Amino acid sequence: MITGIFTAVLLAMFLGIVVWAWSGRRRADFAAAAQLPFADGGAGNHSEPQA
Repeated sequence: MITGIFTAVLLAMFLGIVVWAWSGRRRADFAAAAQLPFADGGAGNHSEPQA
């Protein structure tokens, strides 16, 4: 009985996260986050140190 309730709660949480991630309001945030690896910045630059 308890395991069935626990499974239902976890399923509801999973579906809530899926709905949140696929909602149209989050599209701009995820598009910006997807471009972060390609951004020109010093933190992710792993080039050789200059002497």
